[in-house]
Amino acid sequence: MEQKLSTSIKQRLSLSARLQQTVKLLQLSTVELRAAIEKEYMENPVLEMDETSMAEEGGVLSETNADELAAVAEYIDGDEFWQGYADDERRTRFEAAAPMAISLEEELLEQAKFTFSAERELEIATFIIGSLDENGYLTVPIKDIAKVLNASEAEVLDVLRGIQSFEPAGVGARNLKECLRIQAQKLEIYEGIVAALIERHLDDVAESRVKQIAKEEGCSPGDVQSAVDLLRGLNPKPGGTYGGAEASYLVPEVRIQKENGEYIVNWNDNYIPRLHISDVYKKALRNGDAETKDYIRKRMYSAKWLLNNIEQRRETILRVVKEIVKRQRAFLDNGPGSLKPMTMSMVAESLGIHESTVSRAVAGKYAQLPKGVFPLRGFFSSHVLGESEQENASAAQAKSALKEFLDSEDPKRPLSDQKLAELLEARDISISRRTVMKYREQMGYASSVKRKRY
Repeated sequence: MEQKLSTSIKQRLSLSARLQQTVKLLQLSTVELRAAIEKEYMENPVLEMDETSMAEEGGVLSETNADELAAVAEYIDGDEFWQGYADDERRTRFEAAAPMAISLEEELLEQAKFTFSAERELEIATFIIGSLDENGYLTVPIKDIAKVLNASEAEVLDVLRGIQSFEPAGVGARNLKECLRIQAQKLEIYEGIVAALIERHLDDVAESRVKQIAKEEGCSPGDVQSAVDLLRGLNPKPGGTYGGAEASYLVPEVRIQKENGEYIVNWNDNYIPRLHISDVYKKALRNGDAETKDYIRKRMYSAKWLLNNIEQRRETILRVVKEIVKRQRAFLDNGPGSLKPMTMSMVAESLGIHESTVSRAVAGKYAQLPKGVFPLRGFFSSHVLGESEQENASAAQAKSALKEFLDSEDPKRPLSDQKLAELLEARDISISRRTVMKYREQMGYASSVKRKRY
């Protein structure tokens, strides 16, 4: 094989490190941006944090709030409570503590310590609790637990019955039927039709076969319906509310307020630390030796890029939000039912930027509206158009109308998907029955058969 050298020219698009930082900062949420700024502040010595900006944050106790707290404290405990404390702590930063996320295992082990006095029972209980899944069900067979612990199945069952008396009710069950039975017994409703539903008709309940259950149990559909309502009040996943990720906080990127009949977009500066370049290092850049100057120059160059990119992020988001407000005035005035069809490409074209820039500008970000916090992505919705393209409704409008129809329907004569499509047509929202079904399921509404009441 002959080997030879050759040259070729290729074009390749690559992003510089600075441009990569610009893109990355734009797509960060407010909380993520704060973390990134604090990390850069700790790593780059030429950056200083503006103390006045931190003092303006919502977590800082203002003079007015301090006075109000002093008055409350004096009312509750007398003046001694506040004296000495106010002088030193008036400017202390108060931060909300995240709620503790206790796991199901920790909760049950705590109860087991008070329930089982014998060491052997506590050992078995600890093993059983450790074998529960995230929903609180025991998925390991009793005989396997007995074999591992060198205990009898009767011993394991006796401890399991103790665990099944713990809170949350239904924990330690081996299947759905046992889980519901435990909860019903605790509520003293495990009798009559409720017991029959749990023991023989769970599949029928899931499919809303009310008439069939009534026929087999020799009672009226209304009695079955009442029992089903009780059954649906039980929790099929008793362990599902424990543990999980730490509590997260939504910090609005912008505030949209109505002033003199017009909506004004204001930047939320309170949560983001303000940085500036240290005067000490500016002087050292003039007076230091060559090696020191070179180090400071590099760090200062990095700091300037960061500050510029933060400001560019701010300007881009403000431009995008102002364009959103301009297009969605009806939504801000009247609510979700008035949300107009708007895509990111429409906003990008108006602003003369790329669609991906709009996507990054709204990703994971929220706006404080007069009626609450709202995700910026929520302002965007696709068109719901038929082949004639005569309609100009958004998916949000269709869902809003569907919710209105479903919430006001006669429960004894629920509306079918076809009927809902006809009602939407009367409002000039033309979508197919299949699309109605998709939206209905997305909103958590069951089919007309399952919604029917007796």
